[in-house]
Amino acid sequence: MFMPRDLETALLRSFVTALRTGSISRAATALGQTQPALSQQLRKLENVVGRPLLFRSPSGVTPTSAGEELLPYAERILSLSAQALTETGRALTGHCGVGLLEDLAASQLPQALADLARLHPGATLEVLNGSNAEMRDAYDTGRVDLVLNAVVDLPGPPRWTARRPLVWAVGQGVDVTADPLPVVLFSNPCFWRTSVLESLEGAGRRWRMAFESNSLAGVLAALRAGLGVAALMPANLEPPMACHDANALPALPDVELGLARHPRSDGNPLVNAVETALRRMI
Repeated sequence: MFMPRDLETALLRSFVTALRTGSISRAATALGQTQPALSQQLRKLENVVGRPLLFRSPSGVTPTSAGEELLPYAERILSLSAQALTETGRALTGHCGVGLLEDLAASQLPQALADLARLHPGATLEVLNGSNAEMRDAYDTGRVDLVLNAVVDLPGPPRWTARRPLVWAVGQGVDVTADPLPVVLFSNPCFWRTSVLESLEGAGRRWRMAFESNSLAGVLAALRAGLGVAALMPANLEPPMACHDANALPALPDVELGLARHPRSDGNPLVNAVETALRRMI
């Protein structure tokens, strides 16, 4: 008799956490598990899916093409499961604006917010991404109640913070042993630009700026065109860009994200629910 395959949320949580943290050891710590137990869960999920989901190396994990395809579904399933348990039976109304760092706005966070809005048709959610000055103005004038950004760029004190890894993305046909190394950078102000260049210089790698852009779309286009290497958040790494040689490029620093919430929204049930959804996803 044919038995349908199910995706267990526990397995999906292990998979998503491994990619969010960038390594199996960090994911095991975050989930309160042993590393062998987490590795076993990941292998079980790969058996259910029928394809490898992760590239494993001494420097961490990156998604395979199958892993990249599964990730948005996994994040959405986990988000919907959590929201269904906490929000069902409670009607939320009103408006909540959220300012997101562009790299996060391109991830699954907006989808999680859209799912929350679908559960509460009387609520209006707005996602804004722009320059730090634009987000600060929106925060001060009441257009957004929450801002999720680099800690150093928040318009107010952080309510909570989270450290997330950066990974190297390699453009098509780029030789990572080139001297100097062609680098694709985010234009200033970019809170991780300086630390990425310091990592290269600390490892004795000469580099040259091959391209720079003030947008994620521009950086990704340059990588697809094979102009160089760049540092990205794992959620924005396209599988063909993954660097599988752990020793080819120096280790990258983590980035510290934080959430600021305007005091005017204290006690607002809708803003509480949105903050909870963001914290779960981050």
